[in-house]
Amino acid sequence: MIFRLLYKTVSMGALKYFILKVDPKKKMLFDPKESIDFNGHTGPFIQYTHARIKSVLRKSNENEAVYLIAELHPLEREILRGIYDFEAVMEEAGKTYSPALIANYAYELTKLFNRFYHDLSILKEEDANKRRFRLALSASCAQVLNNAMGLLGIQVPERM
Repeated sequence: MIFRLLYKTVSMGALKYFILKVDPKKKMLFDPKESIDFNGHTGPFIQYTHARIKSVLRKSNENEAVYLIAELHPLEREILRGIYDFEAVMEEAGKTYSPALIANYAYELTKLFNRFYHDLSILKEEDANKRRFRLALSASCAQVLNNAMGLLGIQVPERM
């Protein structure tokens, strides 16, 4: 039952995302194989990244306050900038009637988070304050991805 629900969520997300990522003024050709790639510009890639973030957060036992760290890594700065840009992207998408702006924003933020996840330690970071900051940054990123995909009518699962 759970597998079937997850399958439906991912497959519907793949289809919706594939259609919505294209500017409404342009023509597109649907490729089912391309739409389900977990490493490409697809809904499942974004859904998987959201589930990955949630997994990292579940594994952490951090409940303490987060203090801004003095020196941010360039990837941390980029993610903060990306999260900050969400409101402007939503506004522009509404003005231009283009959900593709939100879809492509979610993809770019997903790529950025995956670079961050690959290059920097989150759970194994020795500096407790940096670890808590990275966890909070991850949680914020997950929330923004959830909101962006929600605007497109696409669910992002907690687990995959």
